[in-house]
Amino acid sequence: MDPEQHRLPDKPGDPESAGPGTGRGRRLGIDVGGVRIGVASSDPDGILATPVETVRRDRSGKHLRRLAALAAELEAVEVIVGLPRTLADRTGSSARDAIELAEELARRVAPIPVRLADERLTTVSAQRSLRAAGVPAREQRAVIDQAAAVAILQSWLDQRRVAQGATDG
Repeated sequence: MDPEQHRLPDKPGDPESAGPGTGRGRRLGIDVGGVRIGVASSDPDGILATPVETVRRDRSGKHLRRLAALAAELEAVEVIVGLPRTLADRTGSSARDAIELAEELARRVAPIPVRLADERLTTVSAQRSLRAAGVPAREQRAVIDQAAAVAILQSWLDQRRVAQGATDG
């Protein structure tokens, strides 16, 4: 099997993650699903993640064009794709799918870096948040992917802030 299929998540603050995308600027968070892809964006200071849209996947690759267009429109300095590793920390079919999408997107948006972030349980926590906010189950499908993308990106931003604080002090 291709070694790329077993990629581990990137971590904000890793020396390997230095370079483009480490300064100020908007970040894009992506939750890869089999049917829909949730997209979130941060503010330019990298403090708060907010939902952007849900992109429908299709065989023609139109979803990749839309993701690349969003990265350009929002002037993203970094793209964070959720890597759904199993609870046993293995790479399953969903993770391989996310890696393939991230690699293809990276080719389209270069030199903007595309990173993989551990996203175990983000969809579950997004569902809990929506339920707690009183969003009926039938209406959750429309926004769950965006909520998961927000959770992925917010987690990355929070880890990034902690890593920067460790290097600043």
